[in-house]
Amino acid sequence: MKKMKQILALLFVLISTTMLFSQEQSEIDREKLMKYNLFKGDFKAKKYDNAFENWMWCMDNCPQLSVNIYKYGIKIAEHKLENAPESEKAAAADLVMRVYNQRLKYFPKDAAKIYDKIATFKAEQGASEEDVYSWIEKSFKEDPTEVSPKNLYKYFDIILNKYKDNNPQKVFDTYDEVGEGLELKRAAYSKKIEAINAKDSTTLSSKDKKKRKIYQQILTNLSIVEGGLDAKLSAISTCENLIPLNKKNYEKNKNDKIWLKRAVSRMYNKECTEDPFYDTLVEAYVEADPSSSAYVYYAGFLLKNGETNKAMDYFKKAIEEETDSYKKAGFLLKVSQILSKKGRKSEARNYAYRALKNAPTMGKAYLIIASMYASSANSCGTDVVSKRMVYVAAYNKAVKAKSIDPSISRLANKYIRAYSENMPSKKDLFVAGVKPGTPHKIGCWINETVRVRSKD
Repeated sequence: MKKMKQILALLFVLISTTMLFSQEQSEIDREKLMKYNLFKGDFKAKKYDNAFENWMWCMDNCPQLSVNIYKYGIKIAEHKLENAPESEKAAAADLVMRVYNQRLKYFPKDAAKIYDKIATFKAEQGASEEDVYSWIEKSFKEDPTEVSPKNLYKYFDIILNKYKDNNPQKVFDTYDEVGEGLELKRAAYSKKIEAINAKDSTTLSSKDKKKRKIYQQILTNLSIVEGGLDAKLSAISTCENLIPLNKKNYEKNKNDKIWLKRAVSRMYNKECTEDPFYDTLVEAYVEADPSSSAYVYYAGFLLKNGETNKAMDYFKKAIEEETDSYKKAGFLLKVSQILSKKGRKSEARNYAYRALKNAPTMGKAYLIIASMYASSANSCGTDVVSKRMVYVAAYNKAVKAKSIDPSISRLANKYIRAYSENMPSKKDLFVAGVKPGTPHKIGCWINETVRVRSKD
């Protein structure tokens, strides 16, 4: 009986202790939620100074409660830094870094994005180039699509300045890596825009319109970075430099499909394709990596060597085997470019339109068509007006390119200016007895009707 009483007493103590602990834990949890909700409420009201104390309590006492402690908290910390007196700037900057570091510790899922933000913050704070570069490199290696266009440019610029004289291969490799990262970002945001464009335009929400505007600006920034990278690299990426460099590194890389892809792409983009070594690279590439990407280049190689039927079979194979619509559009665009250079304009136009079918915002496809139209002015017209009206058709395609893809506005504007200057003048139309605004049929391979307009 005595033993039973002891057991009951022990059970009572254990139950009481558990209940007490549970109550205490509930009190702690309630306090955490209260502090969290208080700071969140002040944050949403943009009362960052009022939010500071409760937010700091959450940072110290419940750092794993919600990622919003860091998503919202970074703005509070930045506000603190912006308004801190000079004597407190260093401590405020340390607080910003603490937000980033704690987020990486407790919510590492978005590490690449945070590394990129840290790189930007470090640059703004006047950190050394090496320090900034190290953070961009971390972000790039984690996920290149999360690196901002500005930091992608900076990343390459640092490498270029450091290695252009003693290790050009390092420069080219970095350029390719950055370019591939830019293309991944472009594909992701293009698909987002296309998804919004696919909705009924009459019922499109203001939220979707705002998102589309943001995405289009990102694509514009990417285009600016791409142009900047090409300009930076142009001094050393000449055929005179590329060919001997690729020859030097060929033996050790002739089975490396990534190296071969990049080497072939560089020589293609710089129009070094007439050199026999380009053919060697293409053949090695398709053997090392029998893929859609390799097939496109290989088909171009076959076309150059007169094996037209076999080339068209490989073009077809490359496109049929690709399942991603954006990548398929990219291959179709490249086929269009290759056929255009070979003077097969009608076929090139068909491939450009097929590219647009797969990626409706791929404005460069319209620019290819515009360029082919303009180059056909003399052969598709019989007099001054009919020849110059071909430029109207080219102008219309360039305008269309800009309208569907604002990110290439700078490039499209160059085409638009050039073609508008070559349109017929009012005097030309008057002498020919042609009225502005009337339809005009362009013959030959273009076979398109446009409205008559003048350049003045």
